[in-house]
Amino acid sequence: MADVQDIMSSLPDDKIDMIAATSVLQQQAGDIRQNKPNWSSYMQSQMISQEDYSCVSSLDKDKKYLQENPAQCAKTLLNMLSHVSKDQTIQYILVLIDDLLQEDRSRVQIFHDYANKKKESVWAPFLNLLNRQDGFIVNMASRVVGKLACWGQEQMPKSDLHFYLQWLKDQLTVAAQKLLHEMEEAEKKRLAEVAAAHHSHHHGGHGHHLHHGGDAQQHAQSSHHHQIAERYREISSAIDDPQRGSSQEVLHNNEYIQSVGRCLQMMLRVDEYRFAFVTVDGISTLISILSSRVNFQVQYQLVFCLWVLTFNPLLAEKMNKFNVIPILADILSDCAKEKVTRIILAVFRNLIEKPEDSQVAKEHCIAMVQCKVMKQLTILEQRRFDDEDITGDVEFLTEKLQNSVQDLSSFDEYATEVKSARLEWSPVHKSAKFWRENAQRLNEKNYELLRILVHLLETSKDPLVLSVASYDIGEYVRHYPRGKHVIEQLGGKQLVMQLLAHEDPNVRYEALLAVQKLMVHNWEYLGKQLEKESEKTPASGAPISGKA
Repeated sequence: MADVQDIMSSLPDDKIDMIAATSVLQQQAGDIRQNKPNWSSYMQSQMISQEDYSCVSSLDKDKKYLQENPAQCAKTLLNMLSHVSKDQTIQYILVLIDDLLQEDRSRVQIFHDYANKKKESVWAPFLNLLNRQDGFIVNMASRVVGKLACWGQEQMPKSDLHFYLQWLKDQLTVAAQKLLHEMEEAEKKRLAEVAAAHHSHHHGGHGHHLHHGGDAQQHAQSSHHHQIAERYREISSAIDDPQRGSSQEVLHNNEYIQSVGRCLQMMLRVDEYRFAFVTVDGISTLISILSSRVNFQVQYQLVFCLWVLTFNPLLAEKMNKFNVIPILADILSDCAKEKVTRIILAVFRNLIEKPEDSQVAKEHCIAMVQCKVMKQLTILEQRRFDDEDITGDVEFLTEKLQNSVQDLSSFDEYATEVKSARLEWSPVHKSAKFWRENAQRLNEKNYELLRILVHLLETSKDPLVLSVASYDIGEYVRHYPRGKHVIEQLGGKQLVMQLLAHEDPNVRYEALLAVQKLMVHNWEYLGKQLEKESEKTPASGAPISGKA
């Protein structure tokens, strides 16, 4: 794969995707451009100086004025941002600045040079605007900050960078929550309509339903699931293509999430900014949002952010600690958009190619196998894509995953499954041979796998995961002599006992078996101790500790 900067610069998204991803912002900007403020009234009321009036009026007439008077333009625009309070005017100035930068990236240096000369912060006027109430101002200011941070020769100072990335992360979280809430509400509304329609139909044909109650109920359920799916597709397409969509209530809360995503896409192209993003727990936020049902465009943007992060070898090595592979594998299996498929495959490729530690790359391969990526690759191989990158990535991943399967030991497979936190009844769990040979290996890396199992007992809501984790802890105790002591130290015994009262019968059953193994192990150990003691001192009645 070519150098990351070459790849980035070859992407056409600066012209096309920028507009697509921020269409609401662009539409508003178009309206704002048409409503030029009355600069002369500002000057007459002494809200701006004669110098600023001349400059901004000249800029409005002809952008070439900037080339002849760069310092004056930077001074005027930054000055007005700080001293004008009216929302419409701030909106206009931000659009003007954004247009100037979009036309020619090198113009960001004009603002940096002026601020340096004056020993002022170029960031402060824009970052202050992030606290405003007006959504357009906030998001347009954020866009400009992103361009100043990425297109100039000077990087953002640490404190400002931390503030900006934290702000982007929070905006993304809030916007995603609002969007999901809107989609849930839309679904509830749809359900109510379906129920009402079904109710009226039921009363209209009562006799018919008496004869075919079961069929009718099944038909209603099937129709109800179909309508939910249709509604979800309608909402998603409305967000992906605002011109076509009718779900305005969803668009209202979604209007800026793509703009925030776009700013992150820009920022994370710069290696120094990537680590800063990790320190504000940014990867967890991306994964959390991706694990919920967001639309295709947002999926693409957030996976793009993960892709850019994986160009750093250190981050590529740590990435699956955040459960990236299982979440992306789920999206890949549901994915209908080619660009989302392409970017997920590119992330997977980087997770194998970029880590410098070959063991990590191997673990990533095994994790992909575990998450059924091979099956998806087989399906993708049979489809025709215009994009050569997809074909190349599918071939690369297929070869790597097949090789990893051949080298895969049952313990590697088990360890990967536990680390993915997606336990199921795969063959290793029920294999007595596996536990005889590998129980002691669960102690490796300071009991890493056992700690994960105990953590799952404490946090998982999935009955299957709880059942399998309970079973595994029981088998570990049965096959490792000091197992009971280790599990007690890690807090596992208490958690298994709590599951005896779980609502799911399978969980209760596996927890009961595990508790029995914990107790039986104790008595077996005690019995052996008694035998040893009686061999040593046949006539003696020395006291024996029952503690295993």
